[in-house]
Formats: sequence, C-alpha cells, structure tokens
Amino acid sequence: MSKFHVKKGDEVVVLAGKEKGKRGKIITILAGKERVLVEGVQMIKRHTRKSQQHPQGAIVEREGSIHISNVMAATNFDARAAKHATAPATT
Repeated sequence: MSKFHVKKGDEVVVLAGKEKGKRGKIITILAGKERVLVEGVQMIKRHTRKSQQHPQGAIVEREGSIHISNVMAATNFDARAAKHATAPATT
C-alpha cells in the first residue's frame, strides 16, 4: 500500500480545480485510484432508485472524489501562507 501525505480525518485545503481554496476533513482515501473524499467538497447528485427508505426514489447529494495531489494538509498550508506573508518583498 502506498503512503500518502494526508490520512483519514485530516483537515485539508483544496489546491486546484473548481473547488480551489475550500477546506474540509478527509472522509475516505481511495488508495488504488489515488483519490480522496473531502467533506463538503466536489458535491455530486446521485439518483437513487425506489426503495423502502425512498419509496419515490430520490436525488441524494454526496461528495465526489478529488485527486490526492490537489489537496494539502491545512497546517502546512497555513504555515506556508504565514511564511510568504512575512517574507520581504524584492523589487
């Protein structure tokens, strides 16, 4: 199994894509596909068929996956932002 720079339960920041800048906790890591599910990010609509829980069927909104290279641990992101904010400007 591969080792990744984040793990389940970590708070992360999305670095790229239409959800750039959003924060959330990692719900699941899909190691085989190198993707992660982040709470509240990349929401997709899933159409479910009729069942006892949903007699009419339903449209359920849930998280979609993001490639693991597009997320960074929030602590590292904040440290990087603080470092760049204090660096002297060169002209």
